[in-house]
Amino acid sequence: MAETAHFGSRQVPLQAKQALVDDVFHSVARRYDLMNDLMSFGLHRAWKNALVTAVNPPKRLPFSVIDIAGGTGDIAFRIIDAGGAQTRVTVCDINPDMLAVGRERAILRGGEQMVTFTEANAEALPFAERSFDAATIAFGIRNVPRIECALAEAYRVLKIGGRFVCLEFSSVDVPALDRLYDFYSFNVIPALGRMVAGDAESYSYLVESIRRFPKPQAFAAMLRAAGFARVSFQAMSGGIVRLHSGWRL
Repeated sequence: MAETAHFGSRQVPLQAKQALVDDVFHSVARRYDLMNDLMSFGLHRAWKNALVTAVNPPKRLPFSVIDIAGGTGDIAFRIIDAGGAQTRVTVCDINPDMLAVGRERAILRGGEQMVTFTEANAEALPFAERSFDAATIAFGIRNVPRIECALAEAYRVLKIGGRFVCLEFSSVDVPALDRLYDFYSFNVIPALGRMVAGDAESYSYLVESIRRFPKPQAFAAMLRAAGFARVSFQAMSGGIVRLHSGWRL
């Protein structure tokens, strides 16, 4: 029997999910960062800053980071700003439209030498083993058809002593807030998508994908299965988001 995967509320052939996800991000690329501001009331900035703090790029040493599914460069530029002159970030994304936005932003910032953009699948990264000091992924792991493959690849390209840091939406664990969050997610976010990006359906998918993502303990178990040690996670904003971490030791 052919493998299947969830695409929002639908079951689709596993091999078809990536193309469907690509269509979503082709649609939303130009308004992606604006929509992040609107949907999170600007909180995504604090969440991403927490990720950069966890990465902790040094000020005076060479430091290489791979940012997976980071097409628009938002995480990469934050890491560059936090690090020193020898910090370098390689942004990988399977979607060329998202990468195009990131490259344009890099040119405007004058940071083309510090951030590079590579079209690549998270499940098969085109880099040698032990190439990077840190690996990050923000709000992208839930869109990968084979999450376990992406985690194995992140582990493979990390140097010994390297850290994997993942920011992802999660399950709210505050009474009453969970119901408010569900109402907002399924009613307000698609409406915002329609008004701002002209695309309610893509944002409905993104909301559904959050609900399908593994619970924190289950995702931590996946990190351990991929080989990561000292696995941990912390809740932010009442559990709306969690920061997951693991080390290659």
